[in-house]
Amino acid sequence: MKTYKIRSQTIQDDPNAISVGLVEKKYFTFAEPPHGMPIDSGGKLGPITIAYETYGRLGPEKNNAILVCHALSGDSHAAGVYHDDDSKPGWWDFMIGPGKGIDTHRFFVVCSNILGSCMGSTGPSSPNPDESKPFGLNFPFVTIGDMVRAQKALIDHLGIKKLFCVIGGSIGGMQVLEWCIQYPERVVSAIPIATTTRHSALSIAFNEVSRQAIMADPNWNHGDYYAGTKPDAGLAVARMIGHITYLSDESMRQKFGRRLQNKEDFSFNFDADFQVENYLRHQGKKFVDRFDANSFLYITKAADYFDLKRQYGSGSLVKAFEKVKSRFLVISFTSDWLYPTFQSRDITQALKKNGLDVSFCEIEADCGHDAFLLPLNRQTDIIKGFLSSAYSEISS
Repeated sequence: MKTYKIRSQTIQDDPNAISVGLVEKKYFTFAEPPHGMPIDSGGKLGPITIAYETYGRLGPEKNNAILVCHALSGDSHAAGVYHDDDSKPGWWDFMIGPGKGIDTHRFFVVCSNILGSCMGSTGPSSPNPDESKPFGLNFPFVTIGDMVRAQKALIDHLGIKKLFCVIGGSIGGMQVLEWCIQYPERVVSAIPIATTTRHSALSIAFNEVSRQAIMADPNWNHGDYYAGTKPDAGLAVARMIGHITYLSDESMRQKFGRRLQNKEDFSFNFDADFQVENYLRHQGKKFVDRFDANSFLYITKAADYFDLKRQYGSGSLVKAFEKVKSRFLVISFTSDWLYPTFQSRDITQALKKNGLDVSFCEIEADCGHDAFLLPLNRQTDIIKGFLSSAYSEISS
């Protein structure tokens, strides 16, 4: 087992690395009734639509495909832009592209929006085929395993029999681990980043407070708000709570400290006196413009239910991974207190006890859990090196 602890720095753009350019969101629909997809909460769900994007080209032997799995509020738009004047590239644009960490000169990259979300894939805000309105709370509970089974249907549709790598951070990392357990013969290598095999009581507690903020909003209306006013206030507070867990004490101290927001003294009212207050309110307001409150409820619950020991190992993480065959790179960050490094070490040790090829890297970064979403040169270099080494070995 190779173990590294590396100090991070903000990455400088590689002059040889360019964007994937213009991209298109695509849709795949499957599980048409009566052939719905079985889900862990019981019964079947269908039809299911999955939004996805692809970058690069699938090789003639179809052995160069990488699946990128996004986190809670992410989507399928991981790289590139939708039009020439688009000022907001994909959420991992610094990582995916020609010459970048995930090199699209070499790899065919797929990123799909998870089941239960609201960014093009089927979720609570989708039309209920049995009624003339969105599902709302009639949408069934889905698990991380269900999300992976939907992704697998997409990968089958694309004609990919084996994924060279599955990579993702946070809830995306949970999907990576689930892929390796459910489909051990389909995953050559895996990179779970800043993730865990099951939520701690602390993580569940933060998610529950966030959910209660949404459900306490009178506009939530038991999930039936799509024809009226949405529970924006509750969702904004939920995002503010979640956003705090994505940062670190040091990053907030450096960025905000106790500095006032355009003031010389306290207002002695409940305005946003401090910069950190104004920042959190801004994040909350931005979030309600792009995300669905019910999807937030369902996805956080799916993350809380995720427990590899319970589902696959009868209480043993080693047993949960006993059928896994992939080569691994496990990455954590020193300031991530949501999914601290010891949880990544637990993953690494359990994989190693199963005789697997595992590299573990703890990156020193003061930006908290969200570090994997930031352009850190160490993360990019390590991922690029791991993929290049694994691909060279497989190709030879």
